[in-house]
Amino acid sequence: MVKSALELEFGSVTFVNNIQIAELNEGILFDIPHNQELLELARDRFNNQPYGYISNRVNSYSVNPMIHLESANVSSLVAIAIVSKNPVVKQNSIIEKQFFRNRSSFEFFENLDEAVNWMKHQLI
Repeated sequence: MVKSALELEFGSVTFVNNIQIAELNEGILFDIPHNQELLELARDRFNNQPYGYISNRVNSYSVNPMIHLESANVSSLVAIAIVSKNPVVKQNSIIEKQFFRNRSSFEFFENLDEAVNWMKHQLI
């Protein structure tokens, strides 16, 4: 397992093999410029190879669902997983899922291990 981490102005990103895991800061608005930064990091890290993105929502913050329209245009981004124990986050993820190109490749989980295991199967 190859693992590395980066601290960003709006949160932290960990790369585990071909999975990008983000934990964003409390209270931010995750918007298109933030998403573009994450997409660029993934493009540099994975060199346009297939990868998955896990949003580990340990903190409370707002998400502009329009980011998923932009993410949907990235052909190397195979799947997205949202992780949280918060029922409000789960409800919001249902809305977010509507914006991603392949709804069967966008899932919600209550723990990170389940999300990572699911993501590994998506990337086979």
